[in-house]
Amino acid sequence: MKIPKRIQPLVEDGLVDDVLSRLMSGKEADVYVVRCGSEIRCAKVYKEAAQRSFKKAAQYTEGRKVRNSRRARAMEKGSKFGRKEQEKIWQNAEVDALYLLADADVRVPEPYGCFDGVLLMELITDANGDVAPRLGDVTLDQQQAIVNFAVLMQDVVRMLCVGTIHGDLSEFNVLLDEYGPVIIDLPQAVNASANNNAKTMLLRDVDNMKNYFGQFAPFLLETQFGKEIWKLYEDGELKPESVLTGEYAESTETANVDDVMIEIQAAYEEEQRRIERLQESEA
Repeated sequence: MKIPKRIQPLVEDGLVDDVLSRLMSGKEADVYVVRCGSEIRCAKVYKEAAQRSFKKAAQYTEGRKVRNSRRARAMEKGSKFGRKEQEKIWQNAEVDALYLLADADVRVPEPYGCFDGVLLMELITDANGDVAPRLGDVTLDQQQAIVNFAVLMQDVVRMLCVGTIHGDLSEFNVLLDEYGPVIIDLPQAVNASANNNAKTMLLRDVDNMKNYFGQFAPFLLETQFGKEIWKLYEDGELKPESVLTGEYAESTETANVDDVMIEIQAAYEEEQRRIERLQESEA
């Protein structure tokens, strides 16, 4: 296909050899499948602020630090230079979050760098080598729903332990490969300690996941993971290995949470055995 104008400089610099197809067009970026040497990757081309339809961006960028005082003043004034710097921060936020979360053992695409508003990163594929589907585009049985929900709650905890909240987590921002969920789309990632909207966004992220998976495993709708996770975080007790119960002290829910957690744990352990078998067969 014809090489998009924004990717052309990467071709000229030898970072991209060919553009194979357009993968999707979203509210803040267009994504393309590209060839880089022998590797097939994806290139996320961020849209300019005037074209972006991501709502209430200021809520997400609150608390992001700008070390250079001149840049900070320009951004506050909204000058042309300031707007340009704001765009750089928005774009670099995703690649920074990807590196941070990968180090925290959260499953995210591997980043290869952001170049003039184009993020090069790993292309997530399924067992057949095709582009992995979004979570919202697949149908799950109850056990698959339980397992994937448990994995994502663990990832939400790991993210928060390194001070990050996705802020826009939904079935459309999670891919599903043969090993399970992969979290994507992080330019709006929230600084948990510096953003006044952090708690609201964390609870919304968890509720989005709970409501989605609850279609396939209805008892998940009665759990209170979001409030439990935030309470542990506020109390300084949240750890990457924290064992969640799905309960919250102020909850008036009458669900038998112990039974829910036994079912979640059993399904999760079975899924771990499946993944181990897959990895052994590839070794």
